[in-house]
Amino acid sequence: MDCVTSRDRYGLRITAAPAAARAYDAALDDLLRLRSGAVEGFATAIALDPAFALGHAALALLGHESCARVDIAGRMRDAERHAPTATERERSHIGAVLAHLRGDSQPLLRHLGDFPLDAMLLSTAVPTIAFAGVTSVPDEAWSLVESAGPAYGDDWWFTGLLAFVRQEQGRFDEAMELSCRSLAEEPGAGHSAHARAHAHYETGDHQAGLRWMDAWVAGDGASIDSLSHFSWHAALHELSMGDLDGVRRRYETQLRPQDSIGCRALVDTGSLLWRWALTPGAADVPGMEDVIGVTGRDVLERPSTPFLAMHAAVALLSVGDVDGLEALRAHASRSRDDVQREVVAPLASAMSLLAHDEHSAGADALAALSRACGRLGGSDAQREVVEETRIAALLRAGRWDDARSLIDRRLDRRTCRRDEDWRRLTLEQAALRQADVLT
Repeated sequence: MDCVTSRDRYGLRITAAPAAARAYDAALDDLLRLRSGAVEGFATAIALDPAFALGHAALALLGHESCARVDIAGRMRDAERHAPTATERERSHIGAVLAHLRGDSQPLLRHLGDFPLDAMLLSTAVPTIAFAGVTSVPDEAWSLVESAGPAYGDDWWFTGLLAFVRQEQGRFDEAMELSCRSLAEEPGAGHSAHARAHAHYETGDHQAGLRWMDAWVAGDGASIDSLSHFSWHAALHELSMGDLDGVRRRYETQLRPQDSIGCRALVDTGSLLWRWALTPGAADVPGMEDVIGVTGRDVLERPSTPFLAMHAAVALLSVGDVDGLEALRAHASRSRDDVQREVVAPLASAMSLLAHDEHSAGADALAALSRACGRLGGSDAQREVVEETRIAALLRAGRWDDARSLIDRRLDRRTCRRDEDWRRLTLEQAALRQADVLT
């Protein structure tokens, strides 16, 4: 098939048949907007040009990162097979993807040093709604984005990515300004909306954040592929305000696992169900069985990324699956990925302690991982599920003072009715214990 060199939305060359190159660029645009259709678009590109190496690599990447229904091994083989006919940048991109999927992300980071305008791989490297990230500590991801700034200028997609970095840095006013600037230019910009959602949550601006989120999802964001994640954000506001009836409605109308795409049932619905179940006053919380059924044992026991592994550990703990937790621990301990071995394996062990009702020991094991959890990928708001599991363990162990100390640090960061209820519980239980001592 005759190929010509086309260019993507950032001017990078694409070696493919013209129709395939157009399909690829449209799929890249969908991916950067978080709009549905990216997987189908990349599949169309390789159907139009079976020798299109970049298209094969894109599908393999999405299969690995988002549990898209892709023959990952097959796409990796075809990407490697056809790479020699591509440009230097494409070969570097393909090599970076293949290495990343095999557990080595250093080539991807080196690639971005040479080609910062490779937006797909910049998005892959930074923990956001679309990808778990490839860096060991947040500072590394932030540095990647900062260094790419001159190449992008005031591009709306990059502005949204920078907004997400700013909220992770605790620079919430800047994050809000950047996200709103991006959304003013591109109202459906998913990354920008996501950054704004985090800024509302992290500052305890729950009522305004919920109003804005519901309006955006029904309007400019209606075509977004990851709507369940925005529903998850809305549910977090409702949890934080103590509106458990609102959480139930949100689950029943927007977060049922059977309606989720890819790994979203595990990442969004699974984590919400667990955090809901831990909330003071929660009753009749739906079980995790449907999430586990939709996700599948392979993802739960052999997750492709540390980020998915964190959520797998939570889901397995929620149903007391000690065999599954041991399988997860064994898989992580054998991995080539340092984070799997050094963070996921001990996390699975800690969750196993909790599954065996060893709450105090499990809480201490989670405390030992508190600094390392940043390496799991995702956002602070997502990784909080580990901290909240630790709080629940301390409460169940009767360590009221330790639990209250952790809760107080959370309340220092932002207003949260749920944390206030937790704190009240620790005071009540501590008073009862003191009364028992006196009598």
